[in-house]
Amino acid sequence: MSERIAQIASQLNYPKGLLAGQVAIITGSAQGIGAECARLFANEGAKVVISDIDAAKSTEVADKINAGGSDRALAVPGDLLRDEYITDLVKKAAAFGGGKIHIIVNNAGFTWDAVIHKMTDKQWDTILNLHGTVPFKLVREAAPYFRVKDGEPRNIVNISSTSGLHGNAGQLNYAMAKAGVVGLSKTIAKEWGPAFGVRANTVAFGYIETRLTASKENGGFVEVGGEKVTLGIPGKQGKDAGPERFAEIPLRRAGTPTEAASAILAIASPLSSYISGQTISVTGGRNM
Repeated sequence: MSERIAQIASQLNYPKGLLAGQVAIITGSAQGIGAECARLFANEGAKVVISDIDAAKSTEVADKINAGGSDRALAVPGDLLRDEYITDLVKKAAAFGGGKIHIIVNNAGFTWDAVIHKMTDKQWDTILNLHGTVPFKLVREAAPYFRVKDGEPRNIVNISSTSGLHGNAGQLNYAMAKAGVVGLSKTIAKEWGPAFGVRANTVAFGYIETRLTASKENGGFVEVGGEKVTLGIPGKQGKDAGPERFAEIPLRRAGTPTEAASAILAIASPLSSYISGQTISVTGGRNM
């Protein structure tokens, strides 16, 4: 039987997985899209670093992955808005990877909505810092592990949104930050591509079933400086609205976290080795 398995494996393009031997930092990976991304990456042979502010859920995700084989995942929980955590995250990721980091997925974030004339400085600063400044600082901290010439692949996937590509009423802070992410990816691709072969791309999501698109009445929240920020959208705009909420989506449904994470895997994998500096919309056809 083992000989037959070896024979079949020899005929596969990537018998050990699309990301075999690579080390990936995935932020916001204790739940939702990030957790699915970590699971899929690990299934494809990567060693994944779970970065999230929720320590309990980070450990849970890592434990589930490691149940399928030890030393496949490492939980490094912490607050990405603190510079010392970013330094520690990169240090521990590199140690976990034997001195190497190959992939960064800048996925962490949430929304804190308000119309323009009612948005506070705290709402503005928090969302721009989390979605714009944090990805920059993480990439900058990890630069020594990407600006290398060892013949191994390096790539960065930054997560954006249709709000960043097209704007969205009530989300000026989020829309501006996510628009900036597109420029971040393009600049990384232009600066680090020629000499080091680093790829950088943006994946922009539409309506994906996560806590950000769940009903606000479900009670999901995060805390910012002791202030509770309710997550989700009002019920009358969500499930209570019926099929009309998908009227602008040709596929007439929301995407799943697995579908969203699969798009990130596809862009991070060698199947996309000649794709760099691009923005991939994962929207079910919306906004085409």
